[in-house]
Amino acid sequence: MVLSSLAALSLFCFVACTHTAGKKSDAVVQVGKHILTRTELDETLSSFLTPEDSMLVAEHFIRVWINDHLLYDIAQKNITDKKAIDNLVEAYRRSLVIYQYQEHLVDERLTKNIAERELQNYYEENKELFKLDKALIKGLFLRVPIEAPDIERVRAWCRRPTEASINNLEKYSVQNAANFEFFENKWVDFNELMNNYPNPPAMPKGNTFYEQSDNKYHYFLNISECLLPGDNAPFQYAEIIAKELLINRKRIDFLRKTEDDLYNKALSSGQITFYNE
Repeated sequence: MVLSSLAALSLFCFVACTHTAGKKSDAVVQVGKHILTRTELDETLSSFLTPEDSMLVAEHFIRVWINDHLLYDIAQKNITDKKAIDNLVEAYRRSLVIYQYQEHLVDERLTKNIAERELQNYYEENKELFKLDKALIKGLFLRVPIEAPDIERVRAWCRRPTEASINNLEKYSVQNAANFEFFENKWVDFNELMNNYPNPPAMPKGNTFYEQSDNKYHYFLNISECLLPGDNAPFQYAEIIAKELLINRKRIDFLRKTEDDLYNKALSSGQITFYNE
């Protein structure tokens, strides 16, 4: 164990163990009736710590452990409303047991597999839940070195991204482009893409062509479509969040039905008795 290599702490442990001989052979420190053992202390220490760091962590843990038990013992003697504390502890225990059981039921009986059609229907019925907090665009982006050849042809291809133009750009980019992205069929984070653009527009506009140059590169950006912050997020972009929300709704509905079924079963079997005043 890490602790065994610490000479100073070992000496401390030896004194503590001698003082508590016959009680705990591996005791480190004792406060009243409470004993901290070497085993318990070792469990708090990571095997990746250096001996020096282990020493500091051990000393801190021991000090916190001592203070905790000193405060607990004095609080035990001075708190008068122990019943209220017992009630709180029991309420917390009951809530914890119920929660663990509910999670077990959910994991056992509620599938997280959602059919694509069901997910799309949920998205369509709840579009107001999926608002964008960023701009998204479709189109293409090209960055080529300033000395790259055939810039006029490249400009023309980028302005009118037909199927032939995209094929030409793909072939051209293999030899010449520093960065080429064609994203006509998916939405891309505008700000993230503009990290590669020297002076990006504040907000994108659909069906717009941008071109800039600096002393290193030519930059070409063709935006075919855009969505702005506040617009409804497209299904492709909102799918993951929609699935999480739908699963959570199913979880709530499942647990509510489980509670209702349990109540009705107990009521019909006579397990529940109401007393009139």
